[in-house]
Amino acid sequence: MQTSQNRITELFNIQYPIIQAGMIWHSGWKLASAVSNCGGLGIIGAGSMYPDILRENIQKCKLATDKPFGVNVPMLYPNLEEIIQIILEEGVKIVFTSAGNPKTYTETLQKEGIKVAHVVSSTKFAVKCEEAGVDAVVAEGFEAGGHNGRDETTTFCLIPNVKNHISKPLIAAGGIALGSQMKAAMLLGADGVQIGSRFAATLEASAHDNWKKKITELNEGDTHLTLKELAPVRMVKNRFFGELEYIYQSGRDKEALIASLGRARAKRGMFEGDMEDGELEIGQVSALINDILPVETVFTNLLKEFEAAKVPVL
Repeated sequence: MQTSQNRITELFNIQYPIIQAGMIWHSGWKLASAVSNCGGLGIIGAGSMYPDILRENIQKCKLATDKPFGVNVPMLYPNLEEIIQIILEEGVKIVFTSAGNPKTYTETLQKEGIKVAHVVSSTKFAVKCEEAGVDAVVAEGFEAGGHNGRDETTTFCLIPNVKNHISKPLIAAGGIALGSQMKAAMLLGADGVQIGSRFAATLEASAHDNWKKKITELNEGDTHLTLKELAPVRMVKNRFFGELEYIYQSGRDKEALIASLGRARAKRGMFEGDMEDGELEIGQVSALINDILPVETVFTNLLKEFEAAKVPVL
């Protein structure tokens, strides 16, 4: 892939327009720094970190790379004000916000010289992001793992539509693990890509080895979008997923869903390695992930695949 600058590489001062998603229980300083050192943009996922743990990860990331990196902040985070203050104190220069109103902190962060991108799942909210003044928009199709949009719009439908409605730099997310998929997203109008699932199955990801191995064993149809009554999430069909399905069959009791979900289900699965009773969040593209690799190898493969992907002449 050519390293000539485009709107995303210029915005974030990176070599390649490849952003690693700030996935909960995966995106600690080791993963973020490895991605940044390879020329992409590594992101620390604040959504699964207490404030003091986030500060520690930011500090360690600064020691591990002299390249740009960012922090992903879900706007529904209970310690949001404290998280923002830590980001300001530690001199983080890039923040990706999600799961909330982009207006909440965009101006505050930008006043301190921080670039802000916001993750959306629809053209309607992409337009609102532009109105809120964000520096870039991440448009995520419902192929993506973890928390997701309610409209179930695919990446291939979402990206060209968002492109037609906003002028800000556009990052495609959801269903991207190969260089050929990256090229397809950019042909549809994206300036760069955000990749989650492929980076989840790397040596540097902070998730449990049981989970990384499980990712490489998944096939088409092994994930499903559920829990729309609470917050839509794509997860692996395991015993916990079966419990949720039983509740749905028994009458879709919202309180029963909340009780079954409980606390720390995602940590139990992805971080502690319980493959049956934990919540396992991953994208549909996991069916294309067959190995656990170092980040450097993932980058090598992505760039080779990108260059090799040719559009046939009609």
